[in-house]
Amino acid sequence: MKAMIIEAFGESTVFKLKEIETLDLLPHQVRIKVKATSVNPIDIKVRSGAVPGVSPSFPAILHGDVAGVIEEVGEAVQSFQIGDEVYGCAGGFKGLQGALAEYMIADSRLLAHKPRNITMEEAAAIPLVGITAWESLFTKGGLKKGDNILIHGGAGGVGHIAIQLAKWAGAIVSTTVSTIEKQVIVKKIGADHIINYRDVSVEEYIDKYTDGKGYPLIFDTVGGRNLDQSFEAAALNGSVLTIAARSTHDLTPLHSKGLSLHVTFMLLKMLNEDSRIEHGDILRNITKIVEENKLKPLLDKKTFSFEEISKAHEYLESGKAVGKVVLVNKW
Repeated sequence: MKAMIIEAFGESTVFKLKEIETLDLLPHQVRIKVKATSVNPIDIKVRSGAVPGVSPSFPAILHGDVAGVIEEVGEAVQSFQIGDEVYGCAGGFKGLQGALAEYMIADSRLLAHKPRNITMEEAAAIPLVGITAWESLFTKGGLKKGDNILIHGGAGGVGHIAIQLAKWAGAIVSTTVSTIEKQVIVKKIGADHIINYRDVSVEEYIDKYTDGKGYPLIFDTVGGRNLDQSFEAAALNGSVLTIAARSTHDLTPLHSKGLSLHVTFMLLKMLNEDSRIEHGDILRNITKIVEENKLKPLLDKKTFSFEEISKAHEYLESGKAVGKVVLVNKW
């Protein structure tokens, strides 16, 4: 089969088109005819060598997100059959083949049936960000109806899914954005209060939207200095959820306010075979929400073919993308 592989870490130009051998299935695996994948920041980190602990061995096929059609099932697989349309975040990391190939061998526990009312391209944009948002909001944050939550980076990959999931759950959602274009996006997907963080201070928006008390629940998808601002914006005994904690911070505000800090790193369950079924379960829940028309991924206007993977990585790294960057398999 054809695949875009890397044989060393490097810049976006490191990808090469190769013909490689296909492998036999293990009992719990399926073979997917790949239709689409999407680019996530973690894919760029793997390619560049920034996260060697979760990176696959060389030669490596990258990218976790996949949408496609099952062409073969292992003898122990009961949830899927040949011809099923599926999606998931199922490879591209340590010990797992990625999606940048004609066919992908995937653990069936990491997959779910694709929502019937969206395209393959839209389905490929959901898994990693959808699972990340779900684990943060519900598994770690215990989000429920009536909760007042601040979501940082609401127009981002994880952020725009988190807003929709929070609204589906009945929460009151504030979100931060940086441009008028992104204000329009988050308003359209249901945000109740929109904060342009370049124009408004933390003190000003917590005064306006929480009567100065702060938010009991904050989901920070940005990290860095913004995590410190999340501590500032949190209410007494509040919880801060984050997916970006690879940085150094003064934890004094956590002590003085009695805050809880919860970190989500979705790859952990994916890399641990005993936990993989949890990702499949989350995706099955997300499928229902998508089919209820309560959640829809935002795609960037540009799409790429698999052979244009270098351009797709460059585009995401440029910061110009608005929505998920998707690649379509034309092989």
